[in-house]
Amino acid sequence: MTPSKSEAAIDFTEFRNAWKILILSVAGVAVSINAALLYGFGTLVLPLNQAFGWSKPELQACITFLFGGAVISLQLVGWFNLRYGIKRVTVVSLLLLVLGYLATTQLTSSIWSMYLAFALLPIVGMGTLAVTWTQLLSLWYERNRGLALAVGLSGTGLTAAIVPRLMTWGIEQWDWRAAFVILAILNLVVLLPLTLLWFRLPGVTGVENTSRPGDGDSQLSTLPGMSFRQGMRSGKFWICNLALSLVVSAVVGMVTSTIPLLQSRGLSASDAGMIFSGFGVSLIFGRMLIGYLLDRLWPPGVAACSLMLPAVGCMIYLGGSSDFQALLFAAMLVGFGAGAEFDIAAFLVARYFGLREYGRLFGVHQGLNTVASALAPLLFAFMLSRAGDYSAMLVYCMACCLIGPVLLLALGRAPRFQHAPMLAQP
Repeated sequence: MTPSKSEAAIDFTEFRNAWKILILSVAGVAVSINAALLYGFGTLVLPLNQAFGWSKPELQACITFLFGGAVISLQLVGWFNLRYGIKRVTVVSLLLLVLGYLATTQLTSSIWSMYLAFALLPIVGMGTLAVTWTQLLSLWYERNRGLALAVGLSGTGLTAAIVPRLMTWGIEQWDWRAAFVILAILNLVVLLPLTLLWFRLPGVTGVENTSRPGDGDSQLSTLPGMSFRQGMRSGKFWICNLALSLVVSAVVGMVTSTIPLLQSRGLSASDAGMIFSGFGVSLIFGRMLIGYLLDRLWPPGVAACSLMLPAVGCMIYLGGSSDFQALLFAAMLVGFGAGAEFDIAAFLVARYFGLREYGRLFGVHQGLNTVASALAPLLFAFMLSRAGDYSAMLVYCMACCLIGPVLLLALGRAPRFQHAPMLAQP
């Protein structure tokens, strides 16, 4: 169904009422531990190799431990938010994360000290993960939820642009320890003050802005939506989990393999990098456009169409073309779908299962996606070693980006939960 002219226009009322929440969420996503350590990890590899003699394969395993810690924290954060209140958990997590970063500067010569640090950091910083910021946005935005999530999650673009440069500068001025000190400062000086000043829940009908220990349940249990048990028993929840885990595993493969795949076609490193920059541009554009459309059209249909685009990109790659324009177009198609995946997941969980248990249900969903992200590189390494080229991986990615989106169409109509209360000025 095509939206009318009035429906197509953006209602800026929510943005005027909750612009501080939007800025806070952008900052929260940008500084979140998974984004900061994932995008900035490359700056640490050589300095740590020189300082401790750890090999590159040993250091790459740190990301697996980071994902492992994230899986655990994603299962815990929803429960802690319910028990103690979202703001309290976020503030405590920020303080613990600052201490965790500073403690990481005391690594020993054993690589296992690094693994332990990367596993524990997302656990102590559980309240700063993206699930918190997407839940906050979903509470404040209803009519423009998809667009607000797209803007908030674009904070990862700031991470990619700023954090590695800051870490590199610190390492050049001092040593590898400076990188962790910089991450601690970003949380302490930037994100913590913004959280203390601007972190609010809609303050109507029992949803308080502050809480005492034990009040978290009364804050969130009044929100519309399924209980955790109902959500876990819902077939649609597991359809959503399976569909998006397939897409995530494919996206991870395409993101990590695009440049070496292009170079295997005879492209220079500079040309391959230029094509990958097209991936990045389309990722941002896709995120914004899909967020806008999710608010106005049938969400599973929008999700399916956008997440199928990487499959078209894989088909172009499989064609064996070395044409720069064709490969750039393929990379942009992959980027368009890759940019929308996380936003779609957050939107669908909020729309189809409500906000009452969003933290725990989205935590389960993201935990499964994180497992898929961690296992996918192992599968792709096996495929590459067996096939000797990227053809098997491309076929797998194409299949995932066709099967997963088609599964989303089975979600049908979203249930009608009671409308969220009128929002208070943040």
